[in-house]
Amino acid sequence: MRMLAVFALALASCAGSDVRQDILRSLEKGLVAAPEPNASEAGAAILRAGGNAVDAAIALQFALAVTFPNAGNLGGGGFMLVHTKDGETSFDYRETAPAAAHRDLFLDAKGDVIPGMSLDTAKAAGVPGTVAGMALAHKRFGSLPWERLLEPAIRLAEEGWTLDAWSARSFASQRRNNSADYLTGKAGERFVQKELAATLRRIAEKGRDGFYAGETARLIVEEMKRSGGIIALRDLARYEAKERKPVEGSYRGHRVVSMAPPSSGGIALLQLLNMLERHDPPLLGFHSAEHLHLVAEIEKRVFADRSEYLGDPDLYPVPVARLTSKEYAAERAKPISPAKKTAPGDVTHGALPREKEETTHFSVVDRWGNAVSNTTTLNGSYGCGIFVRGAGFLLNNEMDDFSAKPGVPNMFGVIGREANAIAPGKRMLSSMCPTFVFKEGKLWLVLGTPGGPTIFTTVFQVIVNRVDFGKTLAEAVAAPRFHHQWPPLGKDADPISFEKPPADAVKAALEKLGYAVHVRGRIGDVHAIEIVRAVGFHGERAVVPVGACDPRGMGRTASE
Repeated sequence: MRMLAVFALALASCAGSDVRQDILRSLEKGLVAAPEPNASEAGAAILRAGGNAVDAAIALQFALAVTFPNAGNLGGGGFMLVHTKDGETSFDYRETAPAAAHRDLFLDAKGDVIPGMSLDTAKAAGVPGTVAGMALAHKRFGSLPWERLLEPAIRLAEEGWTLDAWSARSFASQRRNNSADYLTGKAGERFVQKELAATLRRIAEKGRDGFYAGETARLIVEEMKRSGGIIALRDLARYEAKERKPVEGSYRGHRVVSMAPPSSGGIALLQLLNMLERHDPPLLGFHSAEHLHLVAEIEKRVFADRSEYLGDPDLYPVPVARLTSKEYAAERAKPISPAKKTAPGDVTHGALPREKEETTHFSVVDRWGNAVSNTTTLNGSYGCGIFVRGAGFLLNNEMDDFSAKPGVPNMFGVIGREANAIAPGKRMLSSMCPTFVFKEGKLWLVLGTPGGPTIFTTVFQVIVNRVDFGKTLAEAVAAPRFHHQWPPLGKDADPISFEKPPADAVKAALEKLGYAVHVRGRIGDVHAIEIVRAVGFHGERAVVPVGACDPRGMGRTASE
């Protein structure tokens, strides 16, 4: 232990004061980085009880449904990326369209999209996947009993937890549908959720059948009938989470593994990295006009490909290998000029053979080197704003992630075409991007973020900040972010959005190129872990997980 303490002090001095405490707490132990402190502690408690990273992730997921209801959920879905000694796999627990859904579900008699119908009504809800996803992950990798993993969430719901100021303000802002009946309380008060506790108990006792059959399923269908939704008992009974092979590529010698379709995040991330790899960002200068312009040009092309080629791989042949190849990246990057901006109207998808931003993410590593990167969502903040009465949880509004009408933007300004049209049983396209980065063949970074279409651009920036600009993990996560996408959002011809205003000279240079500079709210809420492999003065080795929670949110690390 004395040798490990020396490592800790040495690493703390070079990693920056922001992560000093995390390093000292995390020696020879697992680590959790999550968006809400109670949920972080729930995951860490499972690690302390001898559970592995997947066990902790399952406990964390259910705890977030209690303490972070704007995005943590039972009534939504997501993607889990898992690393073990045998390699990587992933679990797709994305929601699906009910059997009664059809291509024109959100169109009026004239064929126009009905405003708000895919966001604020019960028809916006896809068949939830979260419980099935956790059950499948536990079946494959769980080591502790299923019911033990739900104990922290049940306790938080039954006994309550103290509302923090952020949650109290967030609750007060929600007055859609019946959400105001459930989201009540002031900062400092105890928030108790008896109905949700009962639902969690049914899941603990019966597994997936505690949600997709029996009392909970009956309550969901009753809410559908009451609120005008279309999820039926047969939709719940037929839902399946799926294990999928992740996508992978490389960036400057680092192996990068991320989520495959129906998430666009992994493919988009690899495309961004592949095109940037042809350049040397440090020579341009961090967030210089040249750097920002180069990334914006790359992002235009990635979003154009996303709209044309990506959808549910079970129903549409997504050309993964071609999209993620270095050769394709070279073709797409050829027209990029350092002195000229490509007009949005001149950007199309490449030639190939024939998410409001309220998602949430957490990362987990355990003492054995297993890791989980998990991103989950209701889509918009608090989903469609409808609680299942008697069951105490919110329903998603993920149906908005389909192309309600091919070529018409969704709530994030992202368009889709035939590959993402609505169809019964189909999974809607996502931008979620849980990611692993490997260095010299060993796991190095575990990361992800919420943020709708800014998800993969955020993960991209954190990786580039760490790899190219040499920032510590904490610095890479905290650094100001920007976002650009195609087609443009709003009235401006070609906007770049910044969290903080760029320097006057940078702003002037971008405007001279033809960009509109916007300042917006925060971009993303990254929760990341870096595996530091250190060598001591006498050749001793230590493996230290270092957590970094985004200063934009209220997340916290918790160790075993």
